[in-house]
Amino acid sequence: MLHIDGSQKSGSGTIVRYAIGLAALLGEELELTNIRAKRDKPGLRLQHLAAIKALARLCGGQVEGAKVGASKIVFRPRSPVSGGDFQFDIGSAGSTTMLAFSLLAAACFAASPLTCRISGGLFQDFAPSLYHMQYVLLPVLRRMGVRAELEMLRPGYVPKGGGIIELKVRPLESKLVALRLPEQGRIVSIEGIAISSHLQERKVSDRMADECRRALAKGGYEAHIKTIYDSSAPQAGAALALFAHTDTGCIIGADGAGAPRRTSEYIGRSVAERLIEDIASGATVDRFLADQLVVFAALAQGASRYRIPRLTEHIETNLWLVETILGARSRVGQDLMVEVEGIAFGKSGES
Repeated sequence: MLHIDGSQKSGSGTIVRYAIGLAALLGEELELTNIRAKRDKPGLRLQHLAAIKALARLCGGQVEGAKVGASKIVFRPRSPVSGGDFQFDIGSAGSTTMLAFSLLAAACFAASPLTCRISGGLFQDFAPSLYHMQYVLLPVLRRMGVRAELEMLRPGYVPKGGGIIELKVRPLESKLVALRLPEQGRIVSIEGIAISSHLQERKVSDRMADECRRALAKGGYEAHIKTIYDSSAPQAGAALALFAHTDTGCIIGADGAGAPRRTSEYIGRSVAERLIEDIASGATVDRFLADQLVVFAALAQGASRYRIPRLTEHIETNLWLVETILGARSRVGQDLMVEVEGIAFGKSGES
C-alpha cells in the first residue's frame, strides 16, 4: 500500500487529486493521511470528494472514510482504468476543470474512450478556468500524444455553480512523448475570450476586453479578444482569459474570474498584467501550466524540459509526489528550467 502524508509540501487538495489519480492508474492501494492539513478548513471538501468518487468509478475502486471534513482515507482500486460514459456533479461551485484534470491522466491509459459530463463551477479563483484547459493545457498535451477535447455546455460561477462541461478522452496510441520547450521565442499572437452571464446591460464583457487591451498596449502587445454574452448560466458572473502564442510553439495563458465588488476593469487589467509578467520572465509555460504538466512529464518516455515563471509550492508538491509514487526524478535549475525524467509508463499499466 502507498502511504502519503497530506501535510507535506503545500498540504493542499493538489495532493489528494494527484495521489488518488496515480493510485488508480497504478492499480495500487493508497492510504492518504493529514488531508489538506495546511488549509484554513482542513480535510476533504465537496470538490475533492467528487474527484475521488469519479476516479473510483473508473477503476471499480472502493474508498474508506470519504466524507466532507475527513482527514484520512484509504483508496483501493479493483480493476484497470476503464473508459465509458459518465456524469459527475460536484454538488457545489467547486471546479469542474479540476475534476476533469484529475481524470485526464488516468483516462489517457484507459482500455476504451471516456466521455463525461461534469457539473459545478467553471470560473473561480484558485483554479484554472475552462478556457485555460481548452486553449492552453490540452493543446500543449497534444504535443505529447494526449487525445482529449473539452467543451463548455453551460457557464457556472461562484456561489451557485450549475455550469456543465463535457470531457472526451481517447486512449493513447503509444507512450507519452517527452515535452521539450527550452526557449520562449517571439510572441506572434495574443488571443482572448471575455465572457459574462446576465450582464449585457452593463457591457461587462466589452469593458473587461477594452481594459485588457489597454493594459496590454502599455506593455507593447496587441490582442484579439472575443466577447461573449451568455444568458444560460444559473446566475450572473464573468471571466476573462488570454493566450499568447510564440514562434517556438509555446502557449502562455492568464485568466481571472469575477467576484463581488471586483470591477470589470480590474479583471481586464489584472489578467493582462499576469500575462505580461509571465512573458517577461522568459518562461515557456505559464504559472498554471507549470505544475499541471508535471504528472504527464513523469509518465512520458524521455526527459521533459520547460522553463517556469516562478517556483511555487504546487510545483514543488507535484515533483515530490511523482518521485514518491512513480519514482520519476526531477530537478529545477537556477534558471528555473524544470527537468523531469519520465518513467515511460505503458498503456497496459506497466512501465
